[in-house]
Parts: sequence; structure tokens; C-alpha cells
Amino acid sequence: MQIGNLEFGKYPVFLAPMEDVTDIGFRLLCKQMGASMVYSEFVAADALIRLVNKSLQKLQVCDEERPVVIQIYGKDVDNVREAARIVVDQAHPDVLDLNFGCPVKKVAGKGAGAGMLQNVPQLLEITKAVVDAVDVPVTVKTRLGWDSNSLYLPADSEGKQKAFIVDLAERLQDCGIKALTLHGRTRSQMYTGDADWALIGEVKNNPRMYIPIIGNGDITTPERTKECFDRYGVDAVMVGRATFGRPWIFKEIQEYLHPELPRTDMSIDWKMDILKEQVRQSVSRIDEYRGILHIRRHLAATPLFKGIPNFRDTRIAMLQAETVESLFAIMEEVRNRLKDTASAL
Repeated sequence: MQIGNLEFGKYPVFLAPMEDVTDIGFRLLCKQMGASMVYSEFVAADALIRLVNKSLQKLQVCDEERPVVIQIYGKDVDNVREAARIVVDQAHPDVLDLNFGCPVKKVAGKGAGAGMLQNVPQLLEITKAVVDAVDVPVTVKTRLGWDSNSLYLPADSEGKQKAFIVDLAERLQDCGIKALTLHGRTRSQMYTGDADWALIGEVKNNPRMYIPIIGNGDITTPERTKECFDRYGVDAVMVGRATFGRPWIFKEIQEYLHPELPRTDMSIDWKMDILKEQVRQSVSRIDEYRGILHIRRHLAATPLFKGIPNFRDTRIAMLQAETVESLFAIMEEVRNRLKDTASAL
């Protein structure tokens, strides 16, 4: 599988772009765990061209995480084109990605992100403008459509219907993008229901398509990852929310897909040490109080803590901790409880 001059080999697994999650520290950790390529948080084009400091900070990358993708979004052609140039000049990403899939109201409701699916001519104009403006591979991430009523185009003269996303994928490819990521839901679904991989597969198996197709949605286990590769023929998969509190999912997937790799002893101790390293990275990058706040969603979501008897009070205490010392003390208590639970089985 190839994007521009980037070679990924067989079964590449990417870290999805997620707001307030895929900062440089988390990207580095996921890269160390086996992510084939990592994506930044999305960055607003309008903020970039105004040189808003918080948005510029999202352009920080390091060589250890490469290949790295910076993702931007917007609805104005000139602004997105100029923002793309700023990204390339300042961050030198390996790939630039256009977000036409974010479903949240503050983005899609204003016509950007997945909102662009209601204005396909503008979406295509933005894509072509960015492809022509920068000298790095441009890719797109989007959804299957706006809602269930827009999944298929009107029937042609022979009564045949074409899937909206199949048609859009062809037109995006004609704009010059080098890969397309599809989240298998509509905008109206947000993150509910099951991702529709059949439509992703329909895009991939369209004989007109020659660029790589990356599948996204409900990739939560190594077994499901392999099924999506084998059944739908995608060139790569992207993992998003399943990484919360589980960055080692990349190692689990890679070792499952590649039996020739050495096995990792993913013990309770090993996983707990990974979570503590996440805390350290977050604190060192921001500060103690805000760094702990930033990492709480990972601690709350980690599957490592599931099944511990009477865990509610401990979870609350862990999520209310305000210093690294107090948080680590609670985590060590949890470590011991996990070992006691495991030894009792």
C-alpha cells in the first residue's frame, strides 16, 4: 500500500485524527506501539490563517512519529488553501488530510467537516485547490453521506442507483487526492449504530478506483481488523476511539496480523506502566494539573480496569486526583487489585 512516496507494506493500521486526543505525546506513544501512520487533531483553517496560537501549536511534529499527517478543515476555498500552505511550510507533514467527516454540531452545523457533504461542488473545489497548492500528498477523510436518505443518488434512466459515496470517491480521486479514508457512518448517525463496511467495500471494489481506500469505524479487536482487510479489501484500516486507554491495541493488532513478529508479554504490569507513561507525557507537555485533566478520558475508558469488583469509588478517586503523586498512588493500588484478581482466577 502506497500514499505518494510512502510505502506501508501489508496490513497498515493508522491512528485516527481525534480532537483533544491525538496530540504529539499520544501520537508518539501509538507510533511506539506499532501504528503505521499517525494523524494530528484537526485544525481549523480559519484559525490557522489568523495565526491563532492554539491552532499553530497543533502543527508541532517530531521525526520520531513520522510518517505523520496534519488534518485541517474549513468551508472557504481560499482559507483552506492558504491554511494548507501554512501547514506545509511550518509542519512539513508527510501527508495533508482534509476533514470532510467531523459530525459535531459546532463544525458540521456551520457547513464544515461533514457539513461539506451537503455542498459537494464546494467540497470538490476545496479539494482541487489544496491539491494544486501544496507539494505533499493530499488525502481526504469523510463519511458515507449526510443521512440515510442521501446514501444513494437518484436512479438513472435504466433504473440503476449509485451509492453517493461511490460517486463522491470517484470525483475526489479526479481532483488528485492520493488516498481516501471512509468512516462507515453518516453524519446523522454521529457515532451510534454499526459502521457500514459494505459501502466502504463497494468503494474499494469499484473498478474505477485506483487510489488506496482506508476503512474506519468499529475497529476494536485484531480479529475485526483482519476481517475488514480480508472481507472488504481495504488498503489500510484506521483505529479511533478503541485507542482510549489502550494504545497497545496497535501492538495487539500488528502481532495478530504478522505472526512473524516477536510476541510481547502484555502483562498487567506492562499495561499499567504504559498508562503511567501517558500521564507523564501529558504532564510534561502541558503542566501537572491540566496534564492530568487531559489524560482522564483514557483512564476512564481503559479496558484494563473493567471487571474489578467494587471499583466505582476507586475510579472516582482516580479521576479526581490533581497531582501525579496522588494519581500514581491510586494506580498502584489498582495494579495490586488487578494482580490479586488475576491470581484468584
